[in-house]
Amino acid sequence: MNTLIYKANILVEALPYIQKLRGKTIVIKYGGNAMVDEDITKTIMQDITLLKYVGVNPVVVHGGGPKISETLDVMNIKSEFYKGLRITNKDAIDVVQMVLAGSINKDIVAQINCLGGKAIGLCGKDGNLILAEKKKNIENVDLGYVGEIKKINSKMIELLAQDEYIPVIAPIGTDSEGQSYNINADTAAGEIAAALKAEKLIFLTDIDGIYLDPKDPNSLLSVISIGEIYELMDKGIISGGMIPKVLGCIKALQQGVNRTHILNGTIPHPILLEIFTDKGIGTMVVKEETNNGL
Repeated sequence: MNTLIYKANILVEALPYIQKLRGKTIVIKYGGNAMVDEDITKTIMQDITLLKYVGVNPVVVHGGGPKISETLDVMNIKSEFYKGLRITNKDAIDVVQMVLAGSINKDIVAQINCLGGKAIGLCGKDGNLILAEKKKNIENVDLGYVGEIKKINSKMIELLAQDEYIPVIAPIGTDSEGQSYNINADTAAGEIAAALKAEKLIFLTDIDGIYLDPKDPNSLLSVISIGEIYELMDKGIISGGMIPKVLGCIKALQQGVNRTHILNGTIPHPILLEIFTDKGIGTMVVKEETNNGL
């Protein structure tokens, strides 16, 4: 009986959050190391499907770095990174597009559909969803076919998300001549959330959130402001692959998204734990100042 009461209390705790988020859009960036464990992946797909069933409109933007690296290795194409971005030559962009828009995208769509959702796979080339241009060199390093987003054509996403569908978007951009560009998935998620004026933007990663001291597990920040993020970046505490995530959070907040979150996507049901419980998990990024005392 105690177990049943506990389960009932969980549902009651979730009720006000369900009511608040009903009809709202939540953009979820899923990828990288959060994709590795099949059992955890299933719980994330369950979270996304449940969101739709309770009236929330999830939009999924996915990456797939480990799978891309694995495929490039098999094809003897060297993987190189600079400032958290994959240097993408002519051979690599074909592989990136094949893996992201083909294999990974369709796998996610299939998993959600098997759970009773109605997912539709898209990439940035569909309907010119993500218009991009070649990203400028960083410190004289040519990133190849890495794209800078110029515009998100959000109408198609809105039509699908506000209906009964769950858009699943691979971050491949295109220019006016149809050239494909590899877009960092964190950056794409931030831009898409901003274009949709989403209620929330959630990044699923392989750590619990942002740490004041990466070597101290007790220094996890439950909330952090934009100003504090820039301070930690200047100190080198936020670095590498975390930079596109926090910049995506900042972009989204500055363009109308209410809340952004960085969560550990390697634990079961991370999305439900964050948005439907009082305590939540991970780090929430906000505009306003906090009491962190940085």
